[in-house]
Parts: sequence; structure tokens; C-alpha cells
Amino acid sequence: MSTEESTEAAASPSLSRRSLFGLAAGVGAAGLALGAGAGSAAGVAVARARAAEAASPVYPFAGEHQAGITTPMQDHLHFAAFDMMAGTTRDDLQSLLQDWSYAAARMTQGLDVSVTGAVGGSPEAPPDDTGEALGLPASGLTVTFGFGPTLFTAEDGADRYGLASLLPSGLAKLPAFLGDDLVPEASNGDLCIQACADDPQVAIHAIRNLSRIAFGRARLRWSQLGFGQTSKTSAAQTTPRNLFGFKDGTANILSDDTAALDDHVWVGAGDEPAWLAGGSYLVARKVAMLIETWDRVRLSEQQRIIGRDKSEGAPLSGGQETTAPDFRKEDAAGAPTIDRASHVRLAHPDLNGGVRILRRGYNYVDGNTGLGRLDAGLFFLSYQRSPDQFVTLQRALSTDLMNEYVRHIASGIWAIPRGAKAGSYVGAELFT
Repeated sequence: MSTEESTEAAASPSLSRRSLFGLAAGVGAAGLALGAGAGSAAGVAVARARAAEAASPVYPFAGEHQAGITTPMQDHLHFAAFDMMAGTTRDDLQSLLQDWSYAAARMTQGLDVSVTGAVGGSPEAPPDDTGEALGLPASGLTVTFGFGPTLFTAEDGADRYGLASLLPSGLAKLPAFLGDDLVPEASNGDLCIQACADDPQVAIHAIRNLSRIAFGRARLRWSQLGFGQTSKTSAAQTTPRNLFGFKDGTANILSDDTAALDDHVWVGAGDEPAWLAGGSYLVARKVAMLIETWDRVRLSEQQRIIGRDKSEGAPLSGGQETTAPDFRKEDAAGAPTIDRASHVRLAHPDLNGGVRILRRGYNYVDGNTGLGRLDAGLFFLSYQRSPDQFVTLQRALSTDLMNEYVRHIASGIWAIPRGAKAGSYVGAELFT
């Protein structure tokens, strides 16, 4: 056991939880002991493990904003929504958020969920940690928590946890949109957790263990795995492609654009409610893509639907990927070079009162349907200062040419509180 862990083990459980949030951003998993010379096979294996750990980014859990929003997009996602169990109390909710924050703060540093973890406890008791991440680095893991409308006021109007007066006015079930074919049991939820990492096993480990910690207080409502990010949040990242083969998220808000983040993503100090200042709103939409139908569409038509060149991602009005689209430009026949119903035009800020959102979506493939087609698409995640921003854009896309090839099958919205302060936990503002 390391010095840090032995010291923490000697403290009370509550003190351990409080002290955990002081972990520095650079703390990684416990070091591997060298049992052989550098020239031996064991030494080479350890050296490689250390090199992988050194190359693996580690993001702090505590901070002004929750990690996993402007953090550089990781390669993998495990998203989960939870419902509080019947009969739970305000104290149950508070203790759950404390326990979740404690475990998340450890896992994001490459540690087990507790000091005893997967192998350090009694052999006659179930381990605190499931163990599948043993030996793996932090892999850039971020864990982001959110609160759904029903956490504040249940669907029957009950104020289960004394939070009804703190419900943000904009936090309500999203309205119905044209083309929605939502599966109720795979939508919404009292709470949500977004786990992103560069190793899928690390992301899955996070959700698996947070689900175990919730036992008796909250139950898993639905979850989704994602891969191959469909957006970028850093200028250092290249624009990824979605399963239609097009670059996605070219004009996304980036982490270094602080002015745009303040205007479009972070809830302001003067916004209501005050407890959400520094937080955001998250919208999740599972969008099924009709892959086989799309694959039979000629290239020129695919490009017309999107409004961009498939090869480089440049707007059809000309230029390079980052060139601003010119919606007034016409071809020799007098037709607009970018179709008026193309996805690029209908979603553009210039045609939506300057509305922008921060996209953080992932591709998904859930096997195949009963008809033998790919069950695949886009798990769309967006962060915005107000839910109205998403509603405005989604309504603008009602005539999108791409609607013929997609179906919206799941949906949810959550308030994302500010980051946890050192010595505290996510959502503490609700209980003070």
C-alpha cells in the first residue's frame, strides 16, 4: 500500500472522502514495482506500462467547471442515466452524490474507487472495485454528472427531495420534434453520468462501479456506449467523421474560445438559478442512421444533403474546411451552391439568431436489427447555456434533407452543475 493510501486508510471514511478532492491533477495510478532488471521480459513490460501511463492524460475532477465538457474529446464514451429508488430520502441523494464524487475523483486519477479497491480488502467480502481497470492508466477519464427535471419535481408533481424550489425554469422535458420516434425507457432520467476515456475499458469500469455504488439508492435506467468522437473540442484535434463518412463538428466551439463559452455554454452569474452558475445544460439524443439506405445514395446527392464536400469537408460554396459557407453563391444555372434545405445551412448560426452549442457526440453501433441492418448512428451530446438554444436549432432542422436518413429514438436533458470544489462534491449547492 502506498504512503497516501495507508494514511487515508487510517482516517475515518468521511474524512477520506473529503480529503480525496485535494488530489493533484498529475497523480496517476500506484506505481508498478520493478521485480527484474531492465533487460528482462518483466522489466520491458513494466517499462512499456510506465510509458503508456506517462502518455495517458490525467484530468482533475475538482475545478471551476466539471471535466468532460471542454476537455479534449476522448475516443470512447459510456453514458448512463439513473432513476432514484422509491422511498429514498434527501439524505440518500446527498450521500449518493458524495460517494459518486469520491469514487470519480479517484478513478480519474487512475486509482481504484476506494483505498481497499479490487484486491486490498477482506478475501471473505466482495471487493470495493470490480478490478477490470487494474494496471490501466487513467486514459484521460472524465466523469460528468447531471440532474434531470424529475429529480426536482417527479412526474406526479411530488417534491421528493425538497428541491422543487431550485428547479431551473428552463429544465423541462424537451418538446416533441418532427421525426421523433422515442423509446421512453431509453430516454430521460433523474441523474446522468457521462464517462469519457481513451480506453473503452476505463470508461466502462467507471459506469460499472458507479452503478454498484448506487445500489439501494438509484437504479440504472439506460446506458449507451460510443466510439470515434463526432466532434472536436480542441484546436489540436482534427475534425472527425460520422458514420455517413462526412466530417462532423467543423464549426464547434473550442476550449480556448473563452468568449464563446461564456456566451453560449456556461450558465452566467446573473442567470437563474444562482446555484447553477458555472454549470451548463446537457442534451442527449440517440439518432439512428439508416446506413444501408444512405450507402446507396450517389456522392453528389450526399454532398448536397450535407452542404459540404465529402473529401475535405469544405462548404460547397468553395474554399477549405474552415472557410465560412457562402449561402448567397449560385451556380451557372442560378441555383444556390449550398442547398437551402442542406444540413449546414439550416444549422448555421447566421440563420438561427447567432445560436451556437458545444457538441460532444459519438458514433455508436449496437449490433444489427431484426432485419439484418446495422443498428448504428450518432449519440448526440450538446452543452449549452440555455435549453432554448438546442430547441431553436432542432426546430430549424425540421426541413433538413438529412431527415430522410435518420430517426431520433432517445432523448434527455439534464442540468450540469459547476465543478466540485476541493473538499466538497458535485451538486453540493443543492443542499446548502
